[in-house]
Amino acid sequence: MTVFLVVVIALGWFISYYYDAQVILYVAIIFALVMNVTSYWYSDKISLALAGAKPASSEQYPELFRVVDNLSITAGLPAPSIHIIEDSAPNAFATGRDKEHAAIAVTTGLLGMMDTNELSGVIAHELSHIGNRDILLQTVVVVLVGFISILANIFTRGILGGRRSSNRSGGGQLGAILFVVGIVFVVLSPVVAELIKLAISRKREFLADASGALLTRYPEGLASALEKISAYGSPMLRANTATAHLFISSPFGAKSVSGISKLFMTHPPVGERVAALRGTDMNMN
Repeated sequence: MTVFLVVVIALGWFISYYYDAQVILYVAIIFALVMNVTSYWYSDKISLALAGAKPASSEQYPELFRVVDNLSITAGLPAPSIHIIEDSAPNAFATGRDKEHAAIAVTTGLLGMMDTNELSGVIAHELSHIGNRDILLQTVVVVLVGFISILANIFTRGILGGRRSSNRSGGGQLGAILFVVGIVFVVLSPVVAELIKLAISRKREFLADASGALLTRYPEGLASALEKISAYGSPMLRANTATAHLFISSPFGAKSVSGISKLFMTHPPVGERVAALRGTDMNMN
């Protein structure tokens, strides 16, 4: 988060320098703070709405409620609200600003495909995200990445339009260097921000897998669930890049990716996650 704040301030400073308008820096900082506060209080509602999740009924989904309640007690967490996504693709995610205001959403495809042990593994994974405060971190990161992209887009549009303050046009060699460095910085900053967001997401997925395995004491349940989710392959009906990293597996469909392309994945490869879980299983035994 410190890196993102530094990037936002640096972008705001350079754009304000380029246009000789210090007010741009102040606006950028204020807008970033407002966006953070808004995302903190309403992140769960926004995420659930984007995914098309609806509140679940305990009468209609008694097994799901039983699993969530039992694992919440085991984890020492308040039971989150439960939501259903009408989608044949198996998937799930957790959202909210803290453990007292958390929600878990699962697809109908997941419920129809998983046995009790596998469902418990998935729910334990999502509860681990809540317990580890991942849901808040990921929401703030998404907002900051989006804001950096907006700033970069404003500046690049200004360059293409040729609008630059006359006070900065004769800055000599130093001005030219600052201009080139600033161009590179503005063009690359959204890419770097996105890579940091994806790296954070992947790291927290491994942690949630491990925490979930410890919660159920049966890593094979989650490992088997991940294999089933990966084997389905097809994307969700309402797959969205803004919330993709929240899901237990990519909503765009699992693909075998290796090499440098891993940098642009919202989730670690399923094979690596399954191998880590089964290694944990061996250690427990």
